[in-house]
Amino acid sequence: MKTILITGAGTGFGHEVALRLAAKGFNVIAGVEIAAQVHAVSEDAKKRGVSLRVEKLDVTCEGDRQKAADWDVDILLNNAGISEGGSVADIPAENLRRQYEVNIIGPVMLTQLILRKMVAKKKGRVVFMSSVAGLTTDPFAGAYSSSKHALEAIASALSQEVKEFGIEVATVNPGPFLTGFNDRMFETWKSWQDDPARRLFDYSKIAFPHEQYDPEPVFETTIGVLTGAIDTYRNVEPKEIIPQQREQLDAIWSQKVTDGLGKRPELVQKAYDIKPATPV
Repeated sequence: MKTILITGAGTGFGHEVALRLAAKGFNVIAGVEIAAQVHAVSEDAKKRGVSLRVEKLDVTCEGDRQKAADWDVDILLNNAGISEGGSVADIPAENLRRQYEVNIIGPVMLTQLILRKMVAKKKGRVVFMSSVAGLTTDPFAGAYSSSKHALEAIASALSQEVKEFGIEVATVNPGPFLTGFNDRMFETWKSWQDDPARRLFDYSKIAFPHEQYDPEPVFETTIGVLTGAIDTYRNVEPKEIIPQQREQLDAIWSQKVTDGLGKRPELVQKAYDIKPATPV
């Protein structure tokens, strides 16, 4: 069976996908950010009755990335990521840099190393866990969304660049799923090292402005993309929001800078009105 490396496998999508792929008999390397997660994921695997290899792999750590360069990986899932919430007008520089280091720089540097062995074998698959936030943008998610927009560009460029070496590239684009990830994004302000009095917004009063779905479709689609059962380049879940995404993208072409000027946009108001972790 092929060897699949999954980053960010300590929690969320990566965690569940790693365990399910191990159950299917794949050789799974579950990369986790911190050493404590090595034990936690290993214990979860035992409870499921599956076997996988768990390695500390902080994508922002050069030493961890160099260690991974020695592994014989057939399929790479760049899943590790964080979400920094807050207005573009307020987010501190340190938080913005951390957003980009984890979601862009680290994964790209790791991919460069893993690609070398794939190129030598003339085959391989690189999958980026992107987001619908890489296609469209919500208020208070500009930092996170911009990191995913960057990842979309990187994935698209890489796809064109490595075709001649027999390497496939794909993206998975989850929408709003109820894993805790989105709600935590709207709590990062609690650790900001700034002057709260200078903020434009009171973040204690706002929340993630979408109802959220059960994450099951993301698990199955990601597994399909990784194993080759799904061969489409872009894979949005849930599929029911694809028309909405296309509509939002098209609307930009006719949007005027004066549209709605002086009024609070609907989605900003919803951030004030909705409760955290609201299901669909």
